[in-house]
Amino acid sequence: MKFLDEAKVFIRSGDGGAGAVSFRREKFVEFGGPDGGDGGRGGDVWVEAVNGLNTLIDYRFQQHYKAGTGIHGMGRNRTGANGASVTLKVPVGTQIFEEDNETLIIDMVTEGQRFRLAAGGNGGFGNAYFKSSTNQAPDWANPGLPGQEKTIWLRLKLIADAGLVGLPNAGKSTFLATVTRARPKIANYPFTTLHPNLGVATIDGREFILADIPGLIDGAHEGVGLGDRFLGHVERTRVLLHLVSAQEENVGQAYKIVKHELNAYGGGLEDKPEIVALSQIDVLDQAEIKKKAKELQKACGKPPLLLSAAAHMGMTEALRALRDVIVESAGETALPDRSQHHADNADTDEDDA
Repeated sequence: MKFLDEAKVFIRSGDGGAGAVSFRREKFVEFGGPDGGDGGRGGDVWVEAVNGLNTLIDYRFQQHYKAGTGIHGMGRNRTGANGASVTLKVPVGTQIFEEDNETLIIDMVTEGQRFRLAAGGNGGFGNAYFKSSTNQAPDWANPGLPGQEKTIWLRLKLIADAGLVGLPNAGKSTFLATVTRARPKIANYPFTTLHPNLGVATIDGREFILADIPGLIDGAHEGVGLGDRFLGHVERTRVLLHLVSAQEENVGQAYKIVKHELNAYGGGLEDKPEIVALSQIDVLDQAEIKKKAKELQKACGKPPLLLSAAAHMGMTEALRALRDVIVESAGETALPDRSQHHADNADTDEDDA
């Protein structure tokens, strides 16, 4: 299924049905009178967040949604049927914006959440409604009220507990594939990942959702490469795992490039808790690992984790570090802290291999 995280949609609620002008005329009935029924109400347009969707691809093929029109009233005091409503089903995490793509209407953050985007028009009153002691035979009825129409934007921001960021080929997709059942495309060239991927990781009986987004490069906030359009998918995360490849010539500069892009994007990413890890350490010897770990520590201000998803080194420690931040931010009781695979413990990497 192709990934699509933004769509423009036209919606229109149904018009109300017109009231009827009718008079009762029956043989052997002494008194007649008005008996025109009311028109039915037009259908509404709703949006609902549902489970099992992670893309807006359905709205690429259908951009117009119109609710049903109310049925007109009829004689013998018969009220017209209401028009059928329409429901737009969207993934959890979808935001609905006005046509300017800036004014937020609703943020669909919980499964089953429903919101009425456009109300149907009320049906008109039939002439029976207007009968009174001073007007025994009204010969008019109300037309139905028109429905509402508007153009809206749907913008998806995936809901995940942790997000993976880094330069292209930093090992993010390999990390995701190793710790979850997700199967992102993995290859030895930049921008293998072209759209975000989600997976569920489990550590010590605790599950959390992990999001992998395409790599960032210098100038991404100005549209270079794939730009920063996918950073919205890690805005809702509680923690970021920043992977820096040990194959980079200057790991400190590699870290600063991505950090600069996160700060330039904003959206709260600049203040989000961050765990830094030196990845792909299986390609270096211990001396090089220690050297690059110190360079990275100098750039980020804290000892980085050391890991290799391909060789399954340091993965448990990374998952536990993510889990601890997630449970703490959620107000849960964190599990006892275990020894982490920091740079000052680099000598223990051989035991993990």
